[in-house]
Amino acid sequence: MDLMRSEKMTLVQLIIPVESAHRAISYLGELGLLQFRDLNSEKSPFQRTFVNQVKRCGEMSRKLRFFKDQISKAGLLSSVHPVVEPDLELEELEIQLAEHEHELIEMNANSEKLRQTYNELLEFKLVLQKACGFLLPSSNLAGAEERELRENVFSNDDYVETSSLLEQEMRPSDQSGLRFMSGIICKSKALRFERMLFRATRGNMLFNQAPADEEIMDPLTGEMVEKTVFVVHFSGEQARTKILKICEAFGAKCYPVPDDISKQRQITREVSSHLSDLETTLDTGIRHRNKALTSIGYHLTQWMSMVRREKAVYDTLNMLNFDVTKKCLVGEGWCPIFAKAQMQEALQRATFDSNSQVGIIFHVMDAVESPPTYFRTNHFTNAYQEIVDAYGVARYQEANPAVYTVITFPFLFAVMFGDWGHGICLLLGALVLIARESRLSTQKLGSFMEMLFGGRYVLLLMSLFSIYCGLIYNEFFSVPFHIFGGSAYKCRDATCSDAQTAGLIKFRDPYPFGVDPSWRGSRSELPFLNSLKMKMSILLGVTQMNLGIILSYFNARFFRSSLDIRYQFVPQMIFLNSLFGYLSLLIIIKWCTGSQADLYHVMIYMFLSPTDDLGDNELFWGQRALQIVLLLLALVAVPWMLFPKPFILKKLHSERFQGRTYGLLGTSEFDLDPEPDSARQHHEEFNFSEVFVHQMIHSIEFVLGAVSNTASYLRLWALSLAHSELSTVFYEKVLLLAWGYDSFIIRLIGLAVFAFATAFILLMMETLSAFLHALRLHWVEFQNKFYHGDGYKFKPFSFAMITDEDD
Repeated sequence: MDLMRSEKMTLVQLIIPVESAHRAISYLGELGLLQFRDLNSEKSPFQRTFVNQVKRCGEMSRKLRFFKDQISKAGLLSSVHPVVEPDLELEELEIQLAEHEHELIEMNANSEKLRQTYNELLEFKLVLQKACGFLLPSSNLAGAEERELRENVFSNDDYVETSSLLEQEMRPSDQSGLRFMSGIICKSKALRFERMLFRATRGNMLFNQAPADEEIMDPLTGEMVEKTVFVVHFSGEQARTKILKICEAFGAKCYPVPDDISKQRQITREVSSHLSDLETTLDTGIRHRNKALTSIGYHLTQWMSMVRREKAVYDTLNMLNFDVTKKCLVGEGWCPIFAKAQMQEALQRATFDSNSQVGIIFHVMDAVESPPTYFRTNHFTNAYQEIVDAYGVARYQEANPAVYTVITFPFLFAVMFGDWGHGICLLLGALVLIARESRLSTQKLGSFMEMLFGGRYVLLLMSLFSIYCGLIYNEFFSVPFHIFGGSAYKCRDATCSDAQTAGLIKFRDPYPFGVDPSWRGSRSELPFLNSLKMKMSILLGVTQMNLGIILSYFNARFFRSSLDIRYQFVPQMIFLNSLFGYLSLLIIIKWCTGSQADLYHVMIYMFLSPTDDLGDNELFWGQRALQIVLLLLALVAVPWMLFPKPFILKKLHSERFQGRTYGLLGTSEFDLDPEPDSARQHHEEFNFSEVFVHQMIHSIEFVLGAVSNTASYLRLWALSLAHSELSTVFYEKVLLLAWGYDSFIIRLIGLAVFAFATAFILLMMETLSAFLHALRLHWVEFQNKFYHGDGYKFKPFSFAMITDEDD
């Protein structure tokens, strides 16, 4: 019953000497049982004491993210078993990270320059190969005039060799002659480039293009890009200027190609030689860079964890205040009472390890505000507690619905989902998740898988209860089985299936467990199952609502609120059970006696004509008198809930403050209680009309809710019927229909459709539907009877709760 009430909390104050503050907060973070209060909430983050240390940690986090990105881009993996360094100081780590970053940035810059040079040489080589192909055939076949023209175009035959071939400009030839320009462009831009050239030169150009033989790596994205080599023939300086501007706009690169074959071959050899040298240099640089990244990867996990912890420590230190001497830090926070001894021991260790001459003062304070809510959960109960907390965190020390949700939630789910075949499928899925728990808990899962893995134990109990309810309903993929013996019914005659016959007769003791399989397929199957499930839904609903009201009694008793017991719990129990508790009693009596009484008629005329004779609808002696008494009790319970509590609260409030005012007359000025001012203020704030309206709303809500909530539990019947009928349709209209054919292909298709419908509709959609309806029944129908849910969760400072997102 540790979950029934949240842990008792206490507000503590820490007075920590500056020299031991960091170590003390670190030890408390390892313990993870103290929630610090922010004593500097009025200050911005940049006005706090340790803002520089937080900035340094943020800068180190940026460098570590940079290393992580570089390692992933290089295709390397961080070490699964990181090297543990002995007690590395933050300053040493900061220096190491700065050195590694500088070295890595320098290597990246050199590699980028080399890659750019390599790409330019490779492009030049491709241009030489392709452009010469456009020019050489004409030189071999042309006449003397064309050779003379070509000599005029390239008047400067001396090719000046410099250190960089790419830095040479295109050699201008005769200003009035025919020229050409060669270069390379992305294949995706080639068509638009050609059209733009044609329009800019008004068609006075000749454009030749050919795809490059090799793809070239884009240094920015690292992707391989297809290129196209082009040669543009034109005339005039103005056309040349336009073409250069268009090339610049489209990102095309122009390279000079000489007309002399020997020079072309010489340049090609030089370019190929430079390319081979650059390839060797690039490979050596990549190996050196990967070696440096690998050495960083060995320590990356430890470094990231250390920086995260340091940043969390300094963020926590920023929540503390300096005392008047500026030698001690003062902190306040909430901790569970059971953790006080552990915290004191951790603080003593911090004092000893930091060689401080002054110990840390730890003492308990009186609190005005409500403490946070803390439940100690495990892997099994955590998911159920999260279901409750999603509605609202429990008020401090109020009854926790999760204690009962552990059983009632999967059971109500199973009432709607009951099929032991489908339950076995869910059970196998839950067992797989539980069996792989240790491995999956360390992996980063998708949102859906993370939700499924977090609720693995909820899924386990839902599947077990589904098998149980499926055995009661006697449904295995909608097919009944004689598991617990033979049927209690047999056919009256040979025409038993004929609609005109009386049908089945009982010839032996009832079926020992669950629904008799003979009901399946009979004429009275649907009326019988509808009646059974509808009455069962009402019984379950009234039971759970009574449980909620009983829990409100335990809350009132725990908080010593006798008013809530006398004027809330008692009338609520009387009202609910006078009407719907009585209906539940009638259902049980009818089941036990086999009576044919019409319960609809009984309940309706209980209100319309309570004094009339019940006739055939009388289930037991004295029923009419009992109904009159219950009706009167229900009518009395409404004003009982509404009127007494506000007036008694007003009377108690006025008497308490009146008595305190009289008490002040006999006190001396030294004994004056400092609270009368605040008390008088509360006295002025007491608003009777507001209290009365609140009580009236609460009473009306309960009266109307008793009816609507009971009707809401009929969803158990509706969804159970829908699940059963869907299973029957898929079995009879898909599987059995396909099995009626002799064709193997038709049977295979029918089996595939049946498996698909079972997996995606019955096991996924129906599971989600039943889950949401069970959630609604707990949040609204059950928890609104006693659960306030207006508390706030205990969030201690803990290194274990720091995630990667905190970087």
